[in-house]
Amino acid sequence: MIQTGLIPNAHNDLVTDASYDFYGLRLATCSLDQRVKVWQLDESTGSWSLEHDWKAHDAAVSKLSWAHPEFGTILATASFDRTVKVWEHVPAADADGSAPLNGASAGSSSATRWVERAMLVDAKGTVRAVEFAPHHFGLKLATISSDNYLRVYECLEQPSLATWQLVEEVDVLALPASAPAARSVAHTLALATPTQTAAALDGTSASLVAQALQQQAAQSQLPGRPGFGTREADGGWCISWCKDKYWGEIIAAGCGIDGIVKIIQIPPDHRRPSTLLTLNPAPTSSSSSASSPLPQHPPSRAGAGEREGADGSSKTFAVTSLAWAPSCGRSYHLVATGGRDGHVRIWRVRPPTPSEDEDGDGDGPSGEGEGESEGTRWTASVVGDFDDHKSAVGRVEWNITGTILSSAGNDGRVRLWKMTAGNVWRPAGHISVEQAEEQQADVDMGDAAVDD
Repeated sequence: MIQTGLIPNAHNDLVTDASYDFYGLRLATCSLDQRVKVWQLDESTGSWSLEHDWKAHDAAVSKLSWAHPEFGTILATASFDRTVKVWEHVPAADADGSAPLNGASAGSSSATRWVERAMLVDAKGTVRAVEFAPHHFGLKLATISSDNYLRVYECLEQPSLATWQLVEEVDVLALPASAPAARSVAHTLALATPTQTAAALDGTSASLVAQALQQQAAQSQLPGRPGFGTREADGGWCISWCKDKYWGEIIAAGCGIDGIVKIIQIPPDHRRPSTLLTLNPAPTSSSSSASSPLPQHPPSRAGAGEREGADGSSKTFAVTSLAWAPSCGRSYHLVATGGRDGHVRIWRVRPPTPSEDEDGDGDGPSGEGEGESEGTRWTASVVGDFDDHKSAVGRVEWNITGTILSSAGNDGRVRLWKMTAGNVWRPAGHISVEQAEEQQADVDMGDAAVDD
């Protein structure tokens, strides 16, 4: 049975994001009304009460993210005013007098405030997503904005949270679609395995830079994309960190209108980031990108990720949301995407086999023979493709074990997806805001659920 709760009149305008803290006892929401609100759960009654409410930005707040509690009670917000702000929840008596106090209390919480600790202003476009890195990488956060740049920041002064260094700035569209096959595993394992500290990338650095410059020059000469509308309106910008520590700092990023997600590795020692894999749902994807087996639902119209325009040409749709599932001991990763085409897709991403790269003798990763094998490169396949929303998907999110996926669409429904016997993903129920018309919303879970 699906249990729901309601927070009426949470904001004065459209709610753009909502996020639980690590313990699930606080819920932060942001809106087009430029405000951030933090709600506290009453575990005895199951109701939510407003704890803090403040004006966070000078434009609509697009996204927010909680840091791991080992760093404190920290919240990051992204906005259309091209800034990212870092907030800390502190007792009012301990707040720095020079820092602005926020978080107007709703009664009993007057002893605490949210203090603005830092403002990041490097973006040249509206900041669409922000997400803290997994805690084992330290206090870092990643952002992506409509200028198509992925930026990674690291906090240099953790007690004060005042100094954040921009450690990576990557043009996602200009980044080569994938590294050379014979070198891709060397990038991944040599840089990410904790027992190794260095890797030889000199052989490919020049070629990667050349490819990036060529792609950037080609994109600057493209015509104005007739029929696709404005870039801001039709585009999608989203990121999600890989939760697994073993492979190092890996981020899935999608930007623009092409509907392609790039799996990007952020190497240590300030080396150039590289694309491990591209998730391209189009049936014409090349062998260097993700493979595209048959989806669970028959593809509609022009194919996965594409639709036919009025002139018969295929039209791609932006990816608006990404979610990298917790691994929980699996030998593969699960990445979920939601797009403006109404599709929710679940990708199974398989990393290379570590043993083949760690030996270092024979036909290792530098050998031409092993470079193209399935065990020496990242691969991916679509294991679930659903268009039940029939409208743009605004958000996808995994549960804590990565076994159930939820998605929210413009159809006013939150849908659940679960893997059943035979590794087949199927609908597991939905919640509708139209309670009068959907009296069976709570019953759908019981009808559709399948025992593990």
